[in-house]
Amino acid sequence: MTQTRQDQIREGKSKILFSTKDPNQIIQYFKDDATAFNALKKGTIKNKGLINNRISSSLFQYLERKGIQTHFIKQLSEREMLVKKLEIIPVEVVIRNRAAGSLCKRLAIEKGMSFDPALVEYFYKSDALGDPLISEGHILHFRWATAKELSLMVETSLKVNEVLRPVFKEIGLELIDFKLEFGRDAEGKVFLADEFTADGCRLWDLQTQEPMDKDRFRQDLGGVDEAYLEVSKRLQNYFEARL
Repeated sequence: MTQTRQDQIREGKSKILFSTKDPNQIIQYFKDDATAFNALKKGTIKNKGLINNRISSSLFQYLERKGIQTHFIKQLSEREMLVKKLEIIPVEVVIRNRAAGSLCKRLAIEKGMSFDPALVEYFYKSDALGDPLISEGHILHFRWATAKELSLMVETSLKVNEVLRPVFKEIGLELIDFKLEFGRDAEGKVFLADEFTADGCRLWDLQTQEPMDKDRFRQDLGGVDEAYLEVSKRLQNYFEARL
């Protein structure tokens, strides 16, 4: 049965969520809106919704084939993705392979410093508070996740890193860092949720070291539309060559 939108559940910075006739499934609609610095900077990126839906759909399917369970069910249209309905855990897991962004400012670390093994950080998912950095102690004390859930979230995030770094390297990009979100289904099972796009990760061109992600928007570097489209094209060619 083809699912169609019912009532709007919530509108976020980059997506709108809709209910479906199935209480266990919802639709994610990807917008062209772009925000940075906790929505202090706003704009649009041409066809970002189409591109992010395409990228996320491809990567979620690839991760599923590699044994990583996600909320993805299928791509419904250019801008819509059908996913499992989850209770989102209010903790973002950030994996850093090299230093960039807020980490450099926070700890006065040189941009580009390599981390081996990858550095794991946690942030409390709250727009009102600016997604503050938190510790494992905070997560367990406030019962945002259990110790077992947190362990699974970290293990899954590191596996995503292990699986996707070679993919991006193959298409001439380096996966610098990324954030992941997770949620529980009605039975309490934890799945990888949200999206995996250039909005939520840093990608540097291997040859030029130029950012190919939302940093182009954050830093007013120009060529934002072109960078998103280029990442999408490279990934599309990669996966089509392996079908």
